[in-house]
Amino acid sequence: MNNFIRILKQGREYWKYLIIAGISLLAITAFNLVTPWKVRQLVDVLSKEDSNKMEMIRNIAIVLAVAYILRAIFTYLNRYLSHVAAWKLVADIRVTVYEQLQKLSLGFYHDKQTGQLMSRAINDTATFEVLIAHAVPDLVTNILVLIGTGVLLFIISPLLAALTLIPIPFLIIGGGIFTKKILPNFREAQGTLGELNAVMQDNISGIKEIQAFNQQSRERRRIEKRANKYTTAILHALKLSAVFHPVVEMISSLGTVIVVAFGGWLALGGHVDTADIVGFIMFLGLFYQPITTLARVIEDLQQATAGAERVFELIDAQPDIVDSEGAVAVENSKGKIAFKNVNFHYDSQSPVLKDVSFTAKSGQMVALVGPTGVGKTTIISLIARFYDPISGEIQIDGRNIKDVTVASLRNQISIVLQDVFLFNGSVADNIAYGSRNTSFEEVVRAAKIARAHEFIKEMPEGYDTLIGERGVRLSEGQKQRLSIARAILRDTPILILDEATASVDVETERQIQQAIGELAGNCTIIVIAHRLSTVKKADKILVLKDGEIVERGTHSQLLELDGLYRQLCKVQYSEREEI
Repeated sequence: MNNFIRILKQGREYWKYLIIAGISLLAITAFNLVTPWKVRQLVDVLSKEDSNKMEMIRNIAIVLAVAYILRAIFTYLNRYLSHVAAWKLVADIRVTVYEQLQKLSLGFYHDKQTGQLMSRAINDTATFEVLIAHAVPDLVTNILVLIGTGVLLFIISPLLAALTLIPIPFLIIGGGIFTKKILPNFREAQGTLGELNAVMQDNISGIKEIQAFNQQSRERRRIEKRANKYTTAILHALKLSAVFHPVVEMISSLGTVIVVAFGGWLALGGHVDTADIVGFIMFLGLFYQPITTLARVIEDLQQATAGAERVFELIDAQPDIVDSEGAVAVENSKGKIAFKNVNFHYDSQSPVLKDVSFTAKSGQMVALVGPTGVGKTTIISLIARFYDPISGEIQIDGRNIKDVTVASLRNQISIVLQDVFLFNGSVADNIAYGSRNTSFEEVVRAAKIARAHEFIKEMPEGYDTLIGERGVRLSEGQKQRLSIARAILRDTPILILDEATASVDVETERQIQQAIGELAGNCTIIVIAHRLSTVKKADKILVLKDGEIVERGTHSQLLELDGLYRQLCKVQYSEREEI
């Protein structure tokens, strides 16, 4: 019920459609009751001697015709407008879920699969349409029909009406048992569908690796296993429905048998008119219909409830990174960054950074080097506040970044990640992503600085060339240079380069180094590089080992120390080369 109320609140903008649909439901219910009542009148007319029979029959036919036409009109209004409200609500909910996914911190995604989240955003939200456009209208209609026919049955014959109530307690008990049994099964089915989507999405993203390693058969078996698991779960829930439906119909039929037998005996004895018996039996069909369809309505409600639980569980998740009370927006930062005794871990048993302290002055280039897994990427993630340190403080221009709004902080930073992500659009759109009111000339200028202009000109449509999903039509080096151009165009006081030359050839690396050199002094640059030739000209090099800064200085100063940095250099250069 709480989830249902939340759904209605979310869709308050579309209540006007639901109100009209509700009024239409009332009209449909009334017109549904007209038919049995008029048939009862027809039987009564035919069974009596009256000179005006033909006129009465004509009047009954006209009323029925008008009732059928109006019922058709109101049925259209009800079905269409309820779907308008339902699908508009689903669209709003999906946008809300997406907005929530954008707000959640990176820590939330560590143990989540993309396919699972996609399932909640698409499949589970779709159950809201079933709730608004089908389950609730059907439930209201059935209740109204049940009340209306019940009243008319007691008007026709209180005794027979009382007999029709005999099966009701059994149906209520059965409905309660069914509800308790089916919800867990539909919840499990929704979960297994999410697992199937997760594996499917994962495999489509990794199709190149699957084909390269000839693992098609193995992955097919994984998909088959998840698909069969979902099928088993949904069939188990539907099996309960398949049992409940005929049981409900059988119990309802017993009520009809009782009325036919006892009503027929009363009619033979002259205690009840034949017209009343015919009308009663027709109304009886309407009376039991809502009860027999209750199982389907409950099934729809349970599916929608299971979907709503998964959706609202996601919507209610709290991000770890939020603006603190009194946080201020920073604009036109000088780019000064300071780490003060920063400690961090993803898992409390495995510290990643230990008491890290350093300062990157405005306009300086600071390089982070060291073996894989020592915390270099974590440092840049902390600067952009994708995570918060466990202890210690990170400052920008002397102010704790926790006292700065997250949006304004990230507006001061451009990042080139090792794993480049490009969108399915044109070259120009990807370079301009993250920048506002950018001219084509500025896009070209950024591409030239990033040494990307030459290969872009050679593409079929130049800057308008579509690059495919994740830039599938580009080489790794080309992706890297487009990512650098995107960061350059953003023109922020802080530029972070995470292995910016990792996927390029020697000549391209030299060109990118020249581009970085042109930017040096204009903004604060934080560089992570395994290719140490990239960091030779850095103002400060921080050497990390096991989450700690073990050496710091310029390239020449660190070589003189004859420590870890010199060893890393020797790995990349032979003793005969100048390091």
